Amino acid sequence: MTLQDIRVLASKGEGLKIEFKKKATHPEKIVRELIALANSSGGDLLIGVDDDGTVSGQRFIEEEIFVMEKAIQELIFPQLAYEVFLIKLNEKKGVAVFKIPLSSERPHYLKEKDRKQAFIRVADRSVQASREVWEVLRRGKAQRDTIFTYSWKEELLMKAMQETGKITLKEYAKLAKLPKFIASKTLVRLVLANVLVIHPQEADDFFTLKETGA
Repeated sequence: MTLQDIRVLASKGEGLKIEFKKKATHPEKIVRELIALANSSGGDLLIGVDDDGTVSGQRFIEEEIFVMEKAIQELIFPQLAYEVFLIKLNEKKGVAVFKIPLSSERPHYLKEKDRKQAFIRVADRSVQASREVWEVLRRGKAQRDTIFTYSWKEELLMKAMQETGKITLKEYAKLAKLPKFIASKTLVRLVLANVLVIHPQEADDFFTLKETGA
């Protein structure tokens, strides 16, 4: 990877597959971005690039890489595969690029005490994955057919979806008068069966019907 490659990446701006950090000031927070990239579509974390895409570089970039690699090893589970590139701007400053592939080990998560937190990329932000997103990530790794039978609760859901275009877990549970965990299982099963699409959000995820041929 060259300095020109870095400038091309930076010129695209932050998005689904790219995140900028001026420096690794809070590695325990930055690892959330890496987890989100690995759980979503893969991508690049650039250290030494300003929020506006300016490739300003960072002094002692080797130390920034050391800090990040230590955080990756200690905070991310299961172990995250990645590549790191160091590109020098001059004798004093450099840029680091952490290339994260879409992981076959997803969902990756951050472990804090007894709590596991997974993250996923939504546009140019990393948000905490809901239980439903977690299950779709976990069970969707293996490409296999999901078989299910339509009952009244699925028929009710399909009718509501055709009328409104989308629905949240809370809305479905209330509409069908179902316990939240049963409504959740139904929605996840339909996502895995390629009937629904889940749209992760910072607040409530929503679900839409999958378009034919999508």
